[in-house]
Amino acid sequence: MSDKSNTTRTPGRVLIVAGSDSGGGAGIQADIKTVTALGAYAMTAVTAITVQNTQGVTAVHEVPLDIVAGQIEAVAGDIGIDVVKTGMLASRPMIETVADALARAAAGVRRVVDPVMRAKGGHALLAEDAAQALVRRLVRGATIVTPNLPEAEVLTGRAIKTIADMEKAVDACRALGAEAVLLKGGHLEGADLLDLLITPDKVIRFEDTRIDTTSTHGTGCTLASAIAAGLARGASLVDAVTAARAYVRGAILSAPRLGHGHGPLNHGHVFGAFQNG
Repeated sequence: MSDKSNTTRTPGRVLIVAGSDSGGGAGIQADIKTVTALGAYAMTAVTAITVQNTQGVTAVHEVPLDIVAGQIEAVAGDIGIDVVKTGMLASRPMIETVADALARAAAGVRRVVDPVMRAKGGHALLAEDAAQALVRRLVRGATIVTPNLPEAEVLTGRAIKTIADMEKAVDACRALGAEAVLLKGGHLEGADLLDLLITPDKVIRFEDTRIDTTSTHGTGCTLASAIAAGLARGASLVDAVTAARAYVRGAILSAPRLGHGHGPLNHGHVFGAFQNG
């Protein structure tokens, strides 16, 4: 029997560096589901274990720093990495450890940085002294960073509450040092939503109407991982962002309506899973 493995095209390889969500809607669990659904190969370096469900986070346990670094180096040295996606990093020492490990094991690999700071229910997931370390060590030089408005406020040091504020924050977002910033407007008031994809030479506007739903847990994780999967499979940045936004919208519209709080998305909607019409 012939071995066909050598003739099979290697899928895009995405290393996800983030925390675990016991409820399965966000974090590593959402990242793996997303990357897999979109045809790339997911690997993980787990940074923290959270005790959470759709109603909130009740405890966080950080994984030892040497174990986090070891996970990164183990997969980089064997399987290889096309794109790194970072999520919950929790503390300054964790950020420094992850940045150092990536510099050793995955120098030059593209990074999608989701600057996770708070859970959907409000629980802090990033220490107050860690934001600037995140900018200095991981945001600068990243392929794209994907902050929502509260996260962008922390990163840029300016208030961003309205569409006008978003437009005025373009230069501050560029100054963060990433190749691109996807400034997400999900926290805007009203029915109309706007995301801005900010690159060094242009701003692309993505406009949508708000979906009336409580199934929004893990939207940020899912979007960033979908972008990473697209990049790993060879898409351009604009095409990866466009496809990722469409994927997230479909996942919200077909959400399985689980739990009693902010429910999870339907990461398998591309396969027809949990369709609610």
